[in-house]
Amino acid sequence: MVAPSCYYLNAEREAGLQRLRDVLGEAVAAVCAGAGVAADRLTFAFFGLPAYGEVRADVPAIDAAVGAALGHDRFRCDNDMVCGWAGSLGGADGVNVISGTGSMTYGERGGARARVGGWGELIGDEGSGYWIGRRGLQAFSQMSDGRGTPGPLLDLLRDRLGLEVDVDLVDVVMNRWRGERARVAAVSRLVVEAARLGDGAAGAILSAAGEELAALVEATRRRLGYPDDEAVPVSYSGGVFAADEVRDAFAQRLAERSPAYRLQPPLFAPVVGAALYAAKLAGHPLDDAARARLRSASPKASSRRS
Repeated sequence: MVAPSCYYLNAEREAGLQRLRDVLGEAVAAVCAGAGVAADRLTFAFFGLPAYGEVRADVPAIDAAVGAALGHDRFRCDNDMVCGWAGSLGGADGVNVISGTGSMTYGERGGARARVGGWGELIGDEGSGYWIGRRGLQAFSQMSDGRGTPGPLLDLLRDRLGLEVDVDLVDVVMNRWRGERARVAAVSRLVVEAARLGDGAAGAILSAAGEELAALVEATRRRLGYPDDEAVPVSYSGGVFAADEVRDAFAQRLAERSPAYRLQPPLFAPVVGAALYAAKLAGHPLDDAARARLRSASPKASSRRS
């Protein structure tokens, strides 16, 4: 099933946490009903939640919300970055880079764990959908007032955002969207479209996104202590990687940094990664036969955000 996002930091604290409780309560009940199993019969569960651990004072409240939804304490919570890593690499050592609305990397090597990025749209999230969308809006403003060379992005945003005059963009973003991160991130799709129409500024933004994502992986590699001559498995997740332009730029920048990187498409979707990680934490990791069955029955591994 698909439920609303569990991201709670874009609202007042108590309102955000209450929305999280509501979403978890309804979603756990619906998933268990669909699977024909009661929540209290689950051996173990793993919840990968956006922003988990980023405000440490909120961790007990989030854990309590998950416990209330399940009705027991046989679970573990962590950031949703773990789901992307466990799915894309099948729980094996290596680095996964996420680029959806936000961006970050997570990797493991020999029991060591490392996270890089994920600082949020006001501080970081380089190479993310929000980052691309925001720079697309900036490029539009520069084209409009003569600081930049006009390209297809200019008329594309005028048309898709319904701008009667260019300065209406301020009203759209600040008043109608209220700066909502998901709406700004959605502009990244228009940046991709403009790049495919030959817009040089849009193409440069996507190329820069690939470089930023490669830099996240490089920092993660160093933090995990990979020696220069050791192969580093790398995969990816998140909707931004659906754009060939970003994925190709990322692959090129990664190869330029080190021949040790072994870039591979994701093995499983992040939602399947949560199940793999739950089995691992429960002390019963899935064998090859179980993984093959899961692969045939689960959503196809994709770069699109789940």
